[in-house]
Amino acid sequence: MPITPATATPSSSNGTADEILLELVDENGVTIGTAEKLSAHQPPGRLHRAFSVFLFDERGRLLIQQRALGKYHSPGVWSNTCCGHPYPGEAPFAAAARRTYEELGVSPSLLAEAGTVRYNHPDPDSGLVEQEYNHLFVGLVQAEPRPDPEEVARTAFVPPAELAERHGRDTFSAWFMTVLDAARPAVRELTGTSAGW
Repeated sequence: MPITPATATPSSSNGTADEILLELVDENGVTIGTAEKLSAHQPPGRLHRAFSVFLFDERGRLLIQQRALGKYHSPGVWSNTCCGHPYPGEAPFAAAARRTYEELGVSPSLLAEAGTVRYNHPDPDSGLVEQEYNHLFVGLVQAEPRPDPEEVARTAFVPPAELAERHGRDTFSAWFMTVLDAARPAVRELTGTSAGW
């Protein structure tokens, strides 16, 4: 598993705020075009590039976030540390580091590629569809999160048992278990067997 130190600084897109473009891909993850973000998520959904980040503290606890109530897609649900979409032409690794900083105010002290997963998850509450070719990343965080309230309502560091309890009680994103299960081999390599992942 390649491991690279990660740094991130806040950056903004050079496009306009009213149109965010996503990178459309084929089943092999090869770029085939772009689409506006909302239109790519409307049924039946268009397969696009995404990323998911799982950051852990020194005790092997996973940082999870509750998405802000004002988000148009899956508001108020719990999910992994950070997820999002690279800008067209942006490397998924760079997007993952950038977005983690923008949403949570922290830069991973370590970030490693953890494979990819492809899924199709309709969201019954919003009517939107996640058709994603998702690049997975695992890493370490040493700073206390300083979330952007427009993106994140709350955060928590959880060990496996607490996550299982929360998952049975609270609402999580439709994609959460899919991306976590796909990332588990890299998570175990990062945290060690004693962490219980």
